[in-house]
Amino acid sequence: MTIDLSTIPEEPGCYQFKDESGNILYVGKAKNLKKRVSSYFQKKSIAPRTDILVSLIRDIDTIVTSSEVEALILENNLIKKYQPKYNIDLKDAKSYAFIQLTDEPFPRIGIARERNGKIKGTLYGPFVSAAERDQILKFIKQTFHLRTCKKITKRACLRSHLGTCAAPCIGKISEPEYQYLVKSADLLLRGKNQDLISSLKEEMQNFSDSEEFEKALVLRNRIQAIENLSERQYVQRQKKADEHIINYIISGDMVYLILFHVERGSLTSKEEFVFQETEDFLDEFILQYYATNKPPNELILPIQPEQGIQEYLMHIRGTNVTITVPKQGEKKHLIDLAYKNLEVSFFTGKMRLSELGEALHMDNPPEVIECFDISHLRGTGTVGSMVSFRDGKPDKRNYRRYKIKTAGPSDDYAAISEVVKRRYSRLLSENHPMPDLILIDGGPGQLKSAKTVLDELNLSIPVISLAKREEEIYVPGRHLPLSVQKKSPASLLVQEIRDEAHRFAITYQRKLRQKQMKE
Repeated sequence: MTIDLSTIPEEPGCYQFKDESGNILYVGKAKNLKKRVSSYFQKKSIAPRTDILVSLIRDIDTIVTSSEVEALILENNLIKKYQPKYNIDLKDAKSYAFIQLTDEPFPRIGIARERNGKIKGTLYGPFVSAAERDQILKFIKQTFHLRTCKKITKRACLRSHLGTCAAPCIGKISEPEYQYLVKSADLLLRGKNQDLISSLKEEMQNFSDSEEFEKALVLRNRIQAIENLSERQYVQRQKKADEHIINYIISGDMVYLILFHVERGSLTSKEEFVFQETEDFLDEFILQYYATNKPPNELILPIQPEQGIQEYLMHIRGTNVTITVPKQGEKKHLIDLAYKNLEVSFFTGKMRLSELGEALHMDNPPEVIECFDISHLRGTGTVGSMVSFRDGKPDKRNYRRYKIKTAGPSDDYAAISEVVKRRYSRLLSENHPMPDLILIDGGPGQLKSAKTVLDELNLSIPVISLAKREEEIYVPGRHLPLSVQKKSPASLLVQEIRDEAHRFAITYQRKLRQKQMKE
């Protein structure tokens, strides 16, 4: 039987090989799912066991994650839940370590390796990297001076003498004051750390300006440690209740819907549905699905359903059911992750390109798209970037970066003109093919600058711009943006390309600044 690999996404995540009965044979993880899964079918394996596994595969299911770290932990969860026959080396694998704040009047901070350990408290993580975990733990101890001793004695410890412990043991701090430090550490560990990062960056810049580079380096490492907390596992959270996460995409007159099953904090499976759009399709889906499936403790949705839905679910379950529509935080991340999986499952690059071509009234979908972005820091160190996407995927061999030579400080219009002119003057002189579409990061002003240059070069390449605040698409000759939904596949593709151009520009600017600091 031939396995269709064309639908496998080129994203990080987990894959599940299934036999003809739907039983899971093997669970694996990958930085690039398509490359990893394809490798099983490209040539005969050295290991006979792997050849047998491949011969039994009849279906492949994938779950996309936001990072390799999430893929690692999701793989761990899935193996523990299903115990596939061909994952013998990982069946007895231990869970990754957590950071724990204990439930005591003066909580201590430390490491826990089990969810249901003997010591009660709040767990954060898990952390795949022990070095990262230890760096964060050390940072929190040094910053918030939380105790680490197992028992509170009446003698001051070495950390107290060194000034790295608040020393509740000898009464140096009251319980309310200590609890304030605990809450600060809790916010940091839960990822609500932007204010702290901003403060540290400002302090780091001050050290850099005064040429105290060693102190600036210490702060930079601390900032990186905090930023790495975003690599926490969002799909494995400390929950005793079960959750279902539902999200959807409407394309044409069809609804593409996904349902994630989260059991006691661990993402375990997904279901996908496609059906005709109706006025109250989400309410209808919930009513029909839970007529034959037990509702979870909590249902997480992108929009609020009608009022009677919650009572209906509570009646079926027999206990309370919470309906949540998150705007931020971990649950919002799960909603977004569900949406991303929908995009990967149903909206491949060519489909998104086709929808974009229709939205722009192009004769054919834009096979090659080039996007420009300008980046500077308070008007200094201005650089430009150009990224190329082919068939909806990054074509990194054709990425280009530019030092701005002629534009003045903070003059984004002139900077856009310069990089567009340099790019397409060269393509003309070298007789290289032009892109099918040009995307500019910015509003009507940046778009006009780019269009003027193209007219001067006698190039009739379609050009559009994407304004960041409202993610609105502008075309030349129109004062108002196009009526393209921000969550439509076409708009999301344009946003993805713009974000990649922005990332590439920022990376180049940082590289130049680091070089200047070293010099």
